[in-house]
Amino acid sequence: MSKSQEQMPAYSEAVKSGLYAKKSGLVGKYDNVRKFWEDENTRMFLRPFVQEAINKAAARMRRLRILDLGCGSADGYELLSGIRYRDADLHQAEVEMLSGDVLGLYKGVDLNEDLLEQARGIYGGNPKMLFEKVDFTDGFMNSDKDGPYDLYFSSFGTFSHHNDDESAINLLAEIAESTQEQSFVVCDWLGRYSYEWWNLWTNQPQELRNMDYVVSYIYDKEEREEKRDSLQHLNLRLMSREEAEYIISEAGRRSGIYIKARKFFDRSIFTGRHMDTQEYNPHAQPLRAAMNSIHESNLRTSLDSLIIDYVPKQGFPFLNDYYEGLQMAWNTLVKYVIELLDLYDEENRCYESEPPPIPATYPRQLREMMGRMKMIIEAVGWLGNGLPRENIIEPQLGYALRYLMNSMQKGQGCGHGLVGVVEIDRSRKPE
Repeated sequence: MSKSQEQMPAYSEAVKSGLYAKKSGLVGKYDNVRKFWEDENTRMFLRPFVQEAINKAAARMRRLRILDLGCGSADGYELLSGIRYRDADLHQAEVEMLSGDVLGLYKGVDLNEDLLEQARGIYGGNPKMLFEKVDFTDGFMNSDKDGPYDLYFSSFGTFSHHNDDESAINLLAEIAESTQEQSFVVCDWLGRYSYEWWNLWTNQPQELRNMDYVVSYIYDKEEREEKRDSLQHLNLRLMSREEAEYIISEAGRRSGIYIKARKFFDRSIFTGRHMDTQEYNPHAQPLRAAMNSIHESNLRTSLDSLIIDYVPKQGFPFLNDYYEGLQMAWNTLVKYVIELLDLYDEENRCYESEPPPIPATYPRQLREMMGRMKMIIEAVGWLGNGLPRENIIEPQLGYALRYLMNSMQKGQGCGHGLVGVVEIDRSRKPE
């Protein structure tokens, strides 16, 4: 029995809990952060590469073929099918990128039968969607009848099930060998330097390659402690950009095929699930719960709950400088919005006094978001209907904070997830 097979009960337990059901809100797998931050962030990051894959397939008179490695209950399909063209004018309808005339086949493979049954129950009627039970950590399975794929996709830490680098290297090399011309591989690991597991940071990655990941976030604090002895554990690989680049380079060397990372992206900085559990960082704050509240309809959030108090860790100056800058930008925006709300006169539809000027020394992204929030409050703060703070201003603050995190991230493994897009091109000489 492989390590992946041994760990499947953790996902079965999550499914049976009911909190892996397809829903969104304040709790569960499909909470508001997952819906409005994590999925949307990943879509924005992947959009140009999916478009490139579509264009290359169309140039060869083919539709796009996708293989989802570790598909779960078809989360990958939901994520990819939600990608939209973003260059439409306001008067135009947004167009989905993976429309019926673009997608030729989506095949999802996973080791957990409970998740596969959930996927079949939702999408089983679509003849373009297939689901099979496969342990891809034991090797790449792609029969002749399936043919090659244009996009090999993984999401939410799937590649971290490769506890040893050899299996990940072999998988990428086998995908390269099965590629006829060109393809993209989306690799998704747990970020080595996420603030969520501050306790696990190390300057010697080879000494701590994997973490004991507890699936405790699906329960509230009281229930989590009651179930402490029965919680399922996963042995998952932590990954930094440097380590990921080694795996990709080694796969190219062994296969003799051009394999190169095109882009890396840190997902869920300060908002990962274990911020709220404090399983691996006693200084973590429940920022995910606060962000879930920000995006919940008709619910007013105490904006003070968004203020971050980052605790540096000795011996990691490069991480401390990075996180300190993110924290300062984040907190500055939150405090500015609090001040704007205090100054705004709803009756007279204006600020009681001019808000303080935005220093030119602030990062461009921060200055843009501060200016945007000032305009939003001016535009809707006087509305008497529809709870403008709860349903307009607070969600827009959430999107502004999301923009800060996206635009200031560096793809180094500092988020809950480290996502990399790998290009395979058989027409080019390997580097």
